[in-house]
Amino acid sequence: MPKIPKPPALLPDSTIAIISPASPADPQRVARGFRELEQLGYRTSILTCEPRSYFAGTAEERRQQLLDALRREEFRAVICTRGGYGSNYLLDGLDPCALHQPRILLGYSDITTLQIFLWQNLGWVTFYGPMVAAGFDAGADKPSGYDLESLTLALIEARSGFTLDLRGETLKTGSADGVLVGGCMTLVEATMGTPWELGIEGSILVLEDREMKPYQVDRVLTHFRQAGKFKNVKGIILGEFPESGAPVANGPTVRDVCHRVLGELDIPIVWGVPIGHTPRPMLTIPLGVPARLLASGAGKLEILEPCVTL
Repeated sequence: MPKIPKPPALLPDSTIAIISPASPADPQRVARGFRELEQLGYRTSILTCEPRSYFAGTAEERRQQLLDALRREEFRAVICTRGGYGSNYLLDGLDPCALHQPRILLGYSDITTLQIFLWQNLGWVTFYGPMVAAGFDAGADKPSGYDLESLTLALIEARSGFTLDLRGETLKTGSADGVLVGGCMTLVEATMGTPWELGIEGSILVLEDREMKPYQVDRVLTHFRQAGKFKNVKGIILGEFPESGAPVANGPTVRDVCHRVLGELDIPIVWGVPIGHTPRPMLTIPLGVPARLLASGAGKLEILEPCVTL
């Protein structure tokens, strides 16, 4: 296999660029996230622009902010303030050839769009995990916060792989090897028909979201199936899908829908993992690296090689 472009590890006293590629974040939550990152031993530098409606700035401003953060030598990593909506606008006119050295890009939700773009065009490893005002602001190992151990292993451990306890529930037992890809389910679906449509054949697919009714999850998963996207997928990791209750009493849940639609695939599946939108401390999951999914009990994920370089 070709060598995977991996970013340099996050070192003590490194400077982290903070960007808002989608919607503007609450200033108080940003301030709390800054303090948390500083307590972890990092310097922070925020790149800002004037909010426009439900965007953190114009598309041109946000695109330039992303490019500056990923290209400037003083930044060891790039962390987003929050998701929301608007990362897709940045892809119009974003030239992958302008990006030469991989950098840690950490975020979830709407940031899925950027992570897929970088994977499909450059093969970069990125990280699905906490953001400044959506995880770091609540603190380490706290509700609506972030899991410190997985963050550290993903961003700092450059000598070996590691194993994550997925803290979920097995829907279909088994084990499978594949490259981790995916993210927020509706954002993965939104790549279909674009030049950066996510290729998931041979992968361990990560899917999570929030505020989706069970029939809406059914519709997305059926779209994937009918589009042939599940062909040769090796395993699936599903989030908790909070705020996604059945609209009628005793109706099918999102878990029920996933079990019915995905159970036909006869591959290992783990449900209810605290990734992305979750009320539990959020795991950091590297995307673009080889992994092994062990679907039994609460599930385990073996990251088979380091995600960063020395």
